[in-house]
Amino acid sequence: MLTSNYLEQIRKKNNVRQNLIELKQLIRDDNQKKALAYEIAGDFSDFTVLLKDEDPKVRKNAVLILGEMECDDLADLIWDAYEAEQTMFVKADYIKSLSKCECRQLLPKLKIRLQELSEKKVTVEEEKHVRAEIFALQALVLKYNRPKHHKFTGFDNDLEVILMTNRNHREVTVAQLPAETEVKMLSGGIRFQTTHLEEVLKIRTYTEMLFPIPGLRLLEGSPDHMAKQLVHGGMLRFLNENHAGNPPFYFRLEIKSGMATDRRIDLVKKMSLAIERESDREMVNTTSGYELEIRLVANKEGRFIPLLKLSTIPDWKFSYRKEVLPTSVTPANAALFMALAGSLLKKDARVLDPFCGTGTMLIERARFLPCNTLYGIDILEEAIQKAKVNTELANIPIHYINRNYFDFKHEYHFDEIVTNLPGVGRNKDAESLQILYDRFLQKSQKMLENNGIVVAYTTAPEILKKQFHNYPAYILEKEAVINERENSRLLVLRYHIEY
Repeated sequence: MLTSNYLEQIRKKNNVRQNLIELKQLIRDDNQKKALAYEIAGDFSDFTVLLKDEDPKVRKNAVLILGEMECDDLADLIWDAYEAEQTMFVKADYIKSLSKCECRQLLPKLKIRLQELSEKKVTVEEEKHVRAEIFALQALVLKYNRPKHHKFTGFDNDLEVILMTNRNHREVTVAQLPAETEVKMLSGGIRFQTTHLEEVLKIRTYTEMLFPIPGLRLLEGSPDHMAKQLVHGGMLRFLNENHAGNPPFYFRLEIKSGMATDRRIDLVKKMSLAIERESDREMVNTTSGYELEIRLVANKEGRFIPLLKLSTIPDWKFSYRKEVLPTSVTPANAALFMALAGSLLKKDARVLDPFCGTGTMLIERARFLPCNTLYGIDILEEAIQKAKVNTELANIPIHYINRNYFDFKHEYHFDEIVTNLPGVGRNKDAESLQILYDRFLQKSQKMLENNGIVVAYTTAPEILKKQFHNYPAYILEKEAVINERENSRLLVLRYHIEY
């Protein structure tokens, strides 16, 4: 059905609500939106008149359509209708529509309304709708009035830190801490005190840095009670002690729990609003541009461990990773592979990656220990182009070639081959993978120096081990489980020939 047909039915007052709903859905398509704009030719009266309709759902859908038309001239009219609106579940939709217009002139009014709602005592029945209105207002205010992020200043403070790591190889990260550091092993990471946070930031084998809130170990109770525990139990004090700048701090809340999704989402919304209120809006919830994540991790007893993840701490170690592919290895994993193979790698090595993807393995190899030359090969042109972007950002000289490894020739041999091998599911079944791995091992014998090393990450370790047993020149130097669920492993082979 065309936009003109819906418009005609709305003008005739035929089933107005349903036709508005269907028209609203239709103009999500840009071509249909253009068709409606052409049809009304700047005259929005068919919809503005409906903002006074006795049916609140008619008003709701009419104002949402006006918002979709993104006409700045409508901003004051929508605001006036918003102020006149008495039905709570509709009010947030007026603000959502306003957000699609240029309405900077309304910023003082938006702030006043936001403050009024934040201080308002609401009933249980009102809470859901007031919460939605606050979130919509907050997003619109931040569109025009986002303050600068706070600057982290606590690098030399005595801080308790949690580093999330590969659960099978936590000791690799522990070994990079100062020798006197007392470490508590967690199931997925390590916990310790430090006054040298800048040194910790240089470690490349952890995936996340989290901060426990001093003096606050567990939360329990209602959303309001847990918000009080957070705000008055040390969270704001911790943030203020470790940052320059004045409140508010912009946050998002994440809950890690086995509870049903709808229940978890409801808890996040209620707690976020309660945190804002309890902190007198020194903590402000936002879905984008936030400075910190408040993460609540449920324990077996159903209570929550509160942790903070700070985006105010600059972390540049993987900033080169601009381009990725679905099959790309994570940089923290690539760094872990190099650390696990560490004693077998050599300084100033000539290094080759025959399935280089976006270059992460080679970049992390170069970061681990200086190399003489690095070559990356991939049959996929897109991968090579992405690898070049990442490598330029990493400022590391790597030669990339868009070619099939099995057709590649070079004037000298390599000391090391480091690679993320194709696995089952990457357009490969077990049989074709067996053939590929066999060809890889055969070809690599011709590319390696005697006593050269292969560092291979694979999600099909049984196939690789089965194949390399067919080549007596390969010696298995090391095998490490990376992820039990995925059956992924790192295998380090030495190529050795007796002369």
